[in-house]
Amino acid sequence: MIDTQFSNQVDETLTFSETVHRRRSYRGFLSTPVPESTMIRILEDAQRAPSNCNTQPWSVHIVSGQKLVKLSQAMLEKNDAGQYTPDFSFDMNEYYGAYATRKDAQGRAYYEAMEVPRDDKEARHRAAAHNYKFFNAPHVALLFMPSFGDNVRVAGDIGMYAQTFLLALAARGLGGIPQTSLGFFAETIRDVLGISEELKMLFGISFGYPDENALGNRMKMDRVALTDSVTFHR
Repeated sequence: MIDTQFSNQVDETLTFSETVHRRRSYRGFLSTPVPESTMIRILEDAQRAPSNCNTQPWSVHIVSGQKLVKLSQAMLEKNDAGQYTPDFSFDMNEYYGAYATRKDAQGRAYYEAMEVPRDDKEARHRAAAHNYKFFNAPHVALLFMPSFGDNVRVAGDIGMYAQTFLLALAARGLGGIPQTSLGFFAETIRDVLGISEELKMLFGISFGYPDENALGNRMKMDRVALTDSVTFHR
């Protein structure tokens, strides 16, 4: 017999397959806040993510309201000044082969959706700065982690948490976008929010109700064929 309470909870969301296929990266949100009760249930779902040895290393900071405005202003100022303080190195130029091709295609599609000419550097800078306005989202989840060894396994745990969080959003008709660019201002974010330096920031997820009319949401990226990613050994 199916537990009635569990059945009622499932009925409020999409099926797993529907959720996976509906999830996408949104680059434009309505300013409408997500109800706290809904947010709590999303976070409870995300808390079920797997992790190495059940260490559950994620430290999640949800920022909303005036604190979000203050954080955005601080990051925009640092971005204009070119003052970046990432906890982990990241160089887009290190992508090669098919990975670089896909990266370039995504960037080209975004600027085309934003109606930004390729040679207009000032307009491209403004378009990129939407990251630090959280694409108008009313909330951002900032994902911090402790540092252990080379951090690869911990970062993998954070990735699994983030995907669970994103699917929990999609299941309820909400949207999010993972933003590694937010990690460029790790020290700024710690200063604004009063977070210990022992915690390192990997990336953030802006989230809320998608604005289907936003220019950035006109972009939809395809996925490569399974044969490009999966090898069966029998």
